Amino acid sequence: MFETLRKFFKFCDEENRKKFKGSIIVGIFNSLFMALRIGAVAVMLRGVIATAIDGAPFETNTIWLSFAIMCVSIIGGIITRKVTSMWQCEGGYRTCAKKRIEIAEHLRYLPMGYFNENSLGEITSVTTNTMEALGDVATRAVMMVFQGLLDTSLIIVMLFFFDWRIALVALASFGLFEFVNLFMRLAVKNISSDKIRDDAAEIGKVLEYIQGIAEVKAYNLVGKRRKELDTVIDRRKKTLVKMEMRCIPVSNIQSLVAKLSGVAMMITSLSFYLGGTMTLADCSTMLVCSFMLFNALEAGGNYSALLRVIDLSVEKANKILALPTMKIAGKEITPKSHDIVANNIDFAYDKKKIIDGVSLSIPEHTTTAIVGPSGGGKTTFCHLLARFWDVDSGKVTLDKTDVREYSMDNLMQNYSFVFQNVYLFHDTIANNIRFGEPDAPMERVIAAAKKACCHEFISALPNGYDTVIGEGGASLSGGERQRISIARAIMKDSPIIILDEATANVDPENERDLMTAISELTKEKTVIMIAHRLKTVRNADNIVVIDKGRIVEHGKHEELVALGGIYAKFIDSRKEAVSWKL
Repeated sequence: MFETLRKFFKFCDEENRKKFKGSIIVGIFNSLFMALRIGAVAVMLRGVIATAIDGAPFETNTIWLSFAIMCVSIIGGIITRKVTSMWQCEGGYRTCAKKRIEIAEHLRYLPMGYFNENSLGEITSVTTNTMEALGDVATRAVMMVFQGLLDTSLIIVMLFFFDWRIALVALASFGLFEFVNLFMRLAVKNISSDKIRDDAAEIGKVLEYIQGIAEVKAYNLVGKRRKELDTVIDRRKKTLVKMEMRCIPVSNIQSLVAKLSGVAMMITSLSFYLGGTMTLADCSTMLVCSFMLFNALEAGGNYSALLRVIDLSVEKANKILALPTMKIAGKEITPKSHDIVANNIDFAYDKKKIIDGVSLSIPEHTTTAIVGPSGGGKTTFCHLLARFWDVDSGKVTLDKTDVREYSMDNLMQNYSFVFQNVYLFHDTIANNIRFGEPDAPMERVIAAAKKACCHEFISALPNGYDTVIGEGGASLSGGERQRISIARAIMKDSPIIILDEATANVDPENERDLMTAISELTKEKTVIMIAHRLKTVRNADNIVVIDKGRIVEHGKHEELVALGGIYAKFIDSRKEAVSWKL
């Protein structure tokens, strides 16, 4: 338990760690105030018994003294309980809010390969289920278990001032309770990892099902996909039920031990009184204490089964935060030119070589088109130029400076991207356009939209630029999403533009507007484009053909056609596709 507490505190940032430590200190006072009730009961019982048995006059001061002690206990308990609860809640929720942000920031600087290896469900589970468990359940479980131990310990200490024999009985009962509680924690030790695993699997499968629902319906795979989803949900249900079924028997035994401990205190107190070794007043006080002693401990003990889940949740979050990031610290450099050079670069993914000894010079203010067979390494090469990954050997330079020497944020200021699959956020169109500059005025947003040829269709929407679009831009057509993406890139106004199949999925009606938008975006820029359309490629300053991770051809359109190689075959196939008619 104390190891979990230590691990949880270490997980918290310094500010919130102070709140938790402060809540423990205040919790000690709360326990002291709770223990004072024994004193209030003892004062009143001694006064009443002395009057009933000895015939002594009942003093009013006894009532007032007992009342005063009880008032101090109740008022002090309320205040300290409020303070501890507030500090614990603030500490828990703020810690998890900061950790979510920290994880998001950390993910920004991981190599892109991490997101290929790991499912979206795993990442989503950490930032939702895991953080929710730590913010809510963990705070409550850790602090209630600790408070239960603290309350019980102080009451047992208080009992030593009345009768050391009863205190020893309480102490032995406390030890037996903790022994049973240990079995509860062991009972869920292994299954806790199953719960964490199934949480992530369920989220991943739900996301996969929703994101791929169009394909599932189109290929009539609803039953199959639904069966997979049902299987994952059913497995998680069984894990949760199994966890509860393991806890319930031990929890009942634990509760029985707590109740029998109270009975043992009663029987022992009565036997001492009947044996003449304990006064009636002390015996009566001990009988009352037997009901008070294990209430807090029992409440905290029921939460102790969650300690293993908390351990795993902290480990899971720390596992992501411990992933080695790319070197993000570097120099704040303002390049004088935007010449890009790849010098004999290699890159492998999962031991499979994707880029093999590629060298290429891209002068600023030129357009470089990259073509080649599918899976040849075109997109990976562009990602290496922009340092989405680090090369395994060789180097990529921007203005003769290795891109790894730039700070990551500083480097990204030089690049704008328009991808084939555009992602728009569940927000207004205006905020999606000004995504890179949240404080940009509306005039600049509209100007960028006009250059990207999307002002007209945006203005026709019910709320214009304030129209909230669905997550991923689901409420817009492919061409409209592309043009908003280009408007976003125009707003950023970076000197280097990377276009990854930006026109691949656009219908003929939108293509003219899209090409006009791209023309506005790429004016006086260094342009690197991956494209398969002849009209997009043929006017490039340099055409690079990549196949199996190598540059096999490069030059201008006419030169490559004359070679009769891969590019010439590519052109022939495109001409045949264009001339084909019904």
